[in-house]
Amino acid sequence: MTGLQDRLTPEQIEEFGRELDAIRQRIVADLGQDDVDYIMKVIRTQRGLEIAGRALLFAGFFPPAWLAGVGALSVAKILDNMEIGHNVMHGQYDWTRIPELSSQEFEWDVVAPAENWRHSHNYIHHTFTNVLDKDRDIGYGILRIDPAQKWHPYYLGNPVYATFLAFIFQWGVMLHDLEFDRIIRGERQWSDPELKRARGRMARKAVRQVGKDYVLFPLLTGPLAPLTALGNATANLSRNLWAFAIIFCGHFPSDVESFTEEETENETRGQWYLRQILGSANITGGPLFHLLSGNLSHQIEHHLFPDIPARRYPQIAAEVRALCEKYALPYNTGPLHKQLWSVAKKIVNFALPPRQQRSAPETDTLADDRVIEAA
Repeated sequence: MTGLQDRLTPEQIEEFGRELDAIRQRIVADLGQDDVDYIMKVIRTQRGLEIAGRALLFAGFFPPAWLAGVGALSVAKILDNMEIGHNVMHGQYDWTRIPELSSQEFEWDVVAPAENWRHSHNYIHHTFTNVLDKDRDIGYGILRIDPAQKWHPYYLGNPVYATFLAFIFQWGVMLHDLEFDRIIRGERQWSDPELKRARGRMARKAVRQVGKDYVLFPLLTGPLAPLTALGNATANLSRNLWAFAIIFCGHFPSDVESFTEEETENETRGQWYLRQILGSANITGGPLFHLLSGNLSHQIEHHLFPDIPARRYPQIAAEVRALCEKYALPYNTGPLHKQLWSVAKKIVNFALPPRQQRSAPETDTLADDRVIEAA
């Protein structure tokens, strides 16, 4: 953990902030019909893939049709989760005044209710990114992913918990809002009215999603119901594993930093930007990869500008990287398999008691493959 003030002088931090503000203002001023056309095209594609996938499952007795149906449905669920749902619910298209693109009205195809997620993610995570004891996404309340988290024998199961979470990721995102970790620590009461309302939303959404994927659509295919249910489960699993990989690779590779509440007291806009840079990582790839990741492969840019349409992140990534070089700041990026391996090693390493953990230089052996640059 490195102090924010140790990176740059106060004057440099404020100038850094002004330069990032200028990038943001330029993009906001340029938003227009092209952005609307883009997201509406993605929505049409997603819906077409879902219809095709569910139609192909009616011929699920023919293995190629079942595989094609599962493939189309998997991609549809990934697009709904990543490029559409996540980004629309961030308010990236609220400026359009189109109800379908309203962050307050959109509901995605996962068990986590949109209203709960908007609070825990849009507000808590993006306000307190990587601030220990404030950002509950650090370890999601079940993993030790940072050396500042006090070790407990429970964390010996880190690799098992992480693997299980990857398989049920949509359920993990939903249950995250129950705040079991805070209840155990006595910081919140199970009877809290706000928490009770959140649980009600979870129950209603879970019934709806389970009913849709494992009752309604399977029954519509008659005797093929078991195959259809299996196809839906496979598509959900594909979406879960993909979302887990992208999100963890954007937040937890080696050299991503965390911060204390004291460090972020009276934080200026420039300091907030600096924290986003130091607490994020990107994933390299081509246009299709970026689309399927919801452009969260540009997690650095997303943390800097969470309410700007994600399709714009590739356009400004080179500028952000150049600014990092100018101010001798790291810009953590690398291919998916390398970032994922880095995350996996952290999960295993921090499962161990501190005296048995490998040192940081030994833990991060990917210098040849991942780019963590400082001018």
